[in-house]
Amino acid sequence: MNLNEATNENLAYILKEIASQLRVVNESIMDPDDYNLEKYDDLKALYDVLIQKGQLSVSETQAFIQELSSIRK
Repeated sequence: MNLNEATNENLAYILKEIASQLRVVNESIMDPDDYNLEKYDDLKALYDVLIQKGQLSVSETQAFIQELSSIRK
């Protein structure tokens, strides 16, 4: 899978992985239909940071979720 390509499949994968890493309880907020494919690069950048860091502090998690909400439709 090449995550550098902005496809709906990659978008869904990235959102699923972000939800898993952040231990999101309500995964409906991570519905791919709620995110515009035009914002794929922003989501991919967040995903890359999350994968690189492995674990986020509480304040980093809050900032991360806030950034996700700004990308959401």
